[in-house]
Amino acid sequence: MSVSFDPRSADRSLFEALLEARAKYGAKKPILEDQDRNPLSYTDLIRASFALGRKIAAMTARGEHVGVMLPASSGAVVTFFALHAFGRVPTMLNFTAGIRNLKAACELAGVKRVLTANKFIEQGKLHDLIDALETVTTVTYLEDVRESVGLADKVFAASAGALPGPFLTKTKASDPGVILFTSGSFGTPKGVVLSQGNLIANVRQIAAHIPLDPDWVMFNPLPTFHCFGLTGGVLLPILTGMKAFEYPSPLHVRQIPPLLKDSKASILLATDTFVNQYARVAERDEMAGLKFIVCGAEKVREETHNIINERFGDVPVLEGYGATEAAPVIAVNKPGDNRRGTVGGLLPGVETRLEAVEGIPGGGRLYVRGPNVMAGYLGPDGTVEAPHEGWHDTGDVVSLSDDNWITILGRVKRFAKVGGEMVSLTAAEDLACAVWPDARHAVIAMPDPKKGERLVLVTDQLEADAGPLLAHAQAIGAPEIAVPRKIIKVPEVPVLGTGKTDYVAIQRMAEAEGRRAA
Repeated sequence: MSVSFDPRSADRSLFEALLEARAKYGAKKPILEDQDRNPLSYTDLIRASFALGRKIAAMTARGEHVGVMLPASSGAVVTFFALHAFGRVPTMLNFTAGIRNLKAACELAGVKRVLTANKFIEQGKLHDLIDALETVTTVTYLEDVRESVGLADKVFAASAGALPGPFLTKTKASDPGVILFTSGSFGTPKGVVLSQGNLIANVRQIAAHIPLDPDWVMFNPLPTFHCFGLTGGVLLPILTGMKAFEYPSPLHVRQIPPLLKDSKASILLATDTFVNQYARVAERDEMAGLKFIVCGAEKVREETHNIINERFGDVPVLEGYGATEAAPVIAVNKPGDNRRGTVGGLLPGVETRLEAVEGIPGGGRLYVRGPNVMAGYLGPDGTVEAPHEGWHDTGDVVSLSDDNWITILGRVKRFAKVGGEMVSLTAAEDLACAVWPDARHAVIAMPDPKKGERLVLVTDQLEADAGPLLAHAQAIGAPEIAVPRKIIKVPEVPVLGTGKTDYVAIQRMAEAEGRRAA
């Protein structure tokens, strides 16, 4: 049974929420683990945060934006709370975004120091990134910091772990909780400032929407530079008494399914692309123990629902919807009310407004407002530009049912005007997914001198042809105008580090193809 959402439950700092969770669920309860298999209790996490935080505090200033470039791991979680214990602002850096975007993020956020791990850099072969970052900031390795922890630090941490009040730097719910950067699917990433209250509110909203059991284990292979990985994979479990199991990469398709079984995972957080891949290689008993799977960041294909159901039984795949600017969850399906094709029911406390979009009937451009909606975008001079009257423009065109279940019709930028008619690029992609469900597809719009714009399908289906697409469109009554006639076949469709389709790279690919054809 769902519980009600009380906005006042978010009126505290993140570290205070962590201390409250310890008091509620037990100081010795294991709540954090990663592939090293060294589980941490609430008190272990709090002590480690004070020990590390004291060292970081000596080299940074209160309120400073401190870069964090780490994979999903216990180390990343400890670092996040270590910064909060001493009033610093974690600035999560996307190490898959490329050198240019990474440097731009540091410059925008005024990051003077980046915390990372030597082991991570070596394993990921990220030395070029480090070389580039060192031209704009100071890089500090956590292994070096830990080696410098002495007896005095350990005594301090033990004292703070037992009685944190006098040692904790006091911050407020309205103070920055994290700086994240949008994925940049359509251009340069923006810096999003989420307050501590935004993050806690989203945790409380999710917990009010879906009943959660403190005995469950949340398995998170998603990066913490992505808001879905941070809020859903770290803060949600830890603040609600569930163990968070962090895994450094969703790309380890063969390693993850056995670990789901071994870690006794109850919930898997991932994207459709990765869930589909895990399901294909997993043994039945490796995923059948899951209570449910939560997918975000991209549309869940019908094929993914079906393969999970056929191979693992009653393990619902719950599609959700969100935006970095909303901390991130706006809506999500429920285990007992899972409506395929929708992105779920609106979370409690979220207000919506739909604005009509010319040429697109049956829906509107979605604006959201609520306690989880960001403090604002980071300006180049350190200012924060708040949403107008609290409303965030999602850029998505949606329809809302009478009971506030959301169906995505497409992004405003993901519509094309072909022969004077609005065509959803998402719907065109759905046609390709239905015809070739095992392949990955992306549809973009290119200028056309006769029709204004034309649809281009980029696909890794090497036998793709317009004929089957047209036949399927006719069979389901879809307009022929939504069928891409131009098809570009590629060995691999570009994706971002989060699993989302990289439309910027695909647009460049199509433009290059067009120049070659000319």
